[in-house]
Amino acid sequence: MKTTLVVMAAGMGSRFGGLKQAEPITEDGKAILDFSVYDAKKAGFDKAVFIIRKDMETDFKTLVGNRIAKTIETEYVFQDTSMLPEGRTKPFGTGHAILCCKNAVREPFAIINADDYYGSNAFYEMHGHLTKANRGEYAMTAYLLSNTLSKNGTVSRGICETENGYLKSVTEMTKISADGTAEQDGKTVRLAPDTPVSMNLWGLTPDIFEVLEEEYGKFLKTANLMKDEFFIPSVISAALSKNRATVRVYKNHDKWYGITYREDLREIKEAIGGYIHDGLYKDL
Repeated sequence: MKTTLVVMAAGMGSRFGGLKQAEPITEDGKAILDFSVYDAKKAGFDKAVFIIRKDMETDFKTLVGNRIAKTIETEYVFQDTSMLPEGRTKPFGTGHAILCCKNAVREPFAIINADDYYGSNAFYEMHGHLTKANRGEYAMTAYLLSNTLSKNGTVSRGICETENGYLKSVTEMTKISADGTAEQDGKTVRLAPDTPVSMNLWGLTPDIFEVLEEEYGKFLKTANLMKDEFFIPSVISAALSKNRATVRVYKNHDKWYGITYREDLREIKEAIGGYIHDGLYKDL
């Protein structure tokens, strides 16, 4: 069975300051995305679909897209911003981004953030799941909270509740500090280091587009369109609550790397450099 990697790359990264999806992390100009697509292809994924905005197409292709297209079948989807109210420039979020792929993706697929490094093990597990998945048999990779935090500022994470290897719920928690403290309902809480969190590596079957369309319609009618976002975890939670899907959770103990702040770059460059030195990317 064919599988596709869907890459969410439409965000500019306001806290980072620039097109962080294409930020070089090696001396020869490769970005995190080069390594993620390499890992995915090696694991068995057949195609990459990049979700971008029309206004960033030229820069994205020049900096990273054209290079990756030489290694794997590639397609572009533009996140539609025509529904944005006047005064809002930021797209509606990850759920809306995936919905924009409904005419480009007809096979089981994984989604990732363009500026996150997930490690090769995660792609092998996800590809193995998707090649056997029936309708509504979703999956996610959960990382340990302590392996996903930034020393350079607070982050947001999807806090996962699991039971017998399956996801029960995922709750977005914001302003999580490097020591695991966070704000919840106006109070400071401390999260355990081994708390499983979502980093937006999901495995989905095409029926998710039906759920996305339904939930997006509700979002447009009830949300504050000037500031609210339509997130993929909330869509998956809706599918779970209606018994339309299950989500197998693959717990991953690898270190996750991402670019939230420009200061995160040093750690990422050192880590990827170490992997290259160890021969993990000798063919890249």
